[in-house]
Order: sequence, then C-alpha cells, then structure tokens
Amino acid sequence: MKIVSAEFMTGAVSSRQYPTPMYPELAFVGRSNVGKSSLINSLLNRKKLVKTSQTPGKTQEINFFKVNDDLIFADLPGYGFAKVPAPVRNRWKKMIESYLLKRKSLVAVVLIVDVRRSPSPLDIDLQRWLHACGVEYIMVATKADKLSQSEINKQVREINGTFFGEREGEAILYSSKSGRGKKELWSRILSQVEGHEAGK
Repeated sequence: MKIVSAEFMTGAVSSRQYPTPMYPELAFVGRSNVGKSSLINSLLNRKKLVKTSQTPGKTQEINFFKVNDDLIFADLPGYGFAKVPAPVRNRWKKMIESYLLKRKSLVAVVLIVDVRRSPSPLDIDLQRWLHACGVEYIMVATKADKLSQSEINKQVREINGTFFGEREGEAILYSSKSGRGKKELWSRILSQVEGHEAGK
C-alpha cells in the first residue's frame, strides 16, 4: 500500500474521546517494549509519527492515526509492565477491552509479540480472549533482525505452537529495521479490510 499521508488524530482515555468512526480501523496491541511504535512507523514509512517512549508503561491512552483518508490505526497502551500501579493496569484493561468489543469500525487487531521471548501468560490470555470474543486478529513477531536464522526458526516454532497449536495460523515475522514482513503484514491488513467491507 502506498502511503500518501499519515497523521495523528487524537489521544483518548474513554469512548467519549474517540474520533467519529469514518474508516476501517486497525488496533495495535502488545506488551510494553515489544516494538509496537516502531512497527507502526515502519508500516507508514514514517520515522517519528508514533513516539517511542524510553519509559515502558508511560503511554496510558489510545492514540489514533489517520492513514491516506482510507484507514485509522489505533495504538493501544502497552501491557504487562510491572512498575505500573495495579489500579492503573486495571483501568487500562477495562479501557482496552471496552474498545476492542464495542468499537464498530474495528476491523482487526494486530497482536504483537517479541520473537526473542517465549510467549508470556499475558500474551496468551489476550490471544485466547480475542479468539473467544470473535475479534479478528493478526499476530506479528517483531525484532526479527535481532536473531540468527536458526534462532528465529526455533522461536517461531515455539510461538506458533503456543498460540495456534493444531489450528491454522502463524505469526508474521517482522523487522522494523529491515522491513522484513512489511509486505506480508500490509497484505493481511488489506485482506481483513476487504473482508470486513464485504461483510457489511
């Protein structure tokens, strides 16, 4: 997909602050420090559109970005950072679950994991919750440039086995640095958008 324009719309901590649904919407979610901001910037061919934080758990709102007057990307707060107080974590959880279940324009979730790490209980719980609630998702394993090919093969087997088991599906291997997986991820995103539009 050729990116003509990409711009920040608004940040929101409640549904009252969400932008009016105008275009199909993709939500990006993952643990803190998983490379979510870098992935979105890479997809949009921008270096600093989505600000990367040096303090994990700092972002506490959903940030919306308009893409080409065609799509909206929603950058959800990272989860699983231990130093965030429990009341804040619970507030994030409620906000994210409400958004994922009630946002009418949401087409799919891009669920991001770090290829270098074994899947965490939080990652597994979120994937199972999305599956149980019938929320479409695309799994992406980031930071592919950080490992050798043999290490990648081992990690991908573990990730796919943990998340998909005998079910059909696999994580897209991605590197924001090299662009690996970018074409495949865009293809999956656009396929989800087309399927959503056709199902209206």
